[in-house]
Amino acid sequence: MRRFSQRNSLVTLSDLNVTPLIDLAFVLLIIFMITTPLLEQGLSLDLPDGGQPDKALKKEDVRTVEVDKAGAYMLDGETMTLDQIEQKLVDDHRNNPNLLVYVRADHAGSYGSVVAVLNRCKQNEITRVSLRTEPE
Repeated sequence: MRRFSQRNSLVTLSDLNVTPLIDLAFVLLIIFMITTPLLEQGLSLDLPDGGQPDKALKKEDVRTVEVDKAGAYMLDGETMTLDQIEQKLVDDHRNNPNLLVYVRADHAGSYGSVVAVLNRCKQNEITRVSLRTEPE
């Protein structure tokens, strides 16, 4: 390590300034903390009370159909029509006979929209269907 001297105009820097790196790390941390909750998309539903907590299931065995107050449908976070949901569930049921369909519907929503999902599952012999509620 050389020290600055009057004779040599070239000075070797032996210290690395890490302050900008720490600032960058904190900025990235804050960005990820803000954006992570936004990545979890779904409908804001007011589920009815009742039922019991679930047993442990494999994630690949479960499909979640959500119905909002207006009767719009979502399958695993993607907005779809009822026909599209039916086709996707039928394909998934052929590939995985242990398929379990969760139906989550808003408390103030239309009962007919929920029944439409249940009827499509029954017509296609998807028997493992669960209506989701909030635990007591």
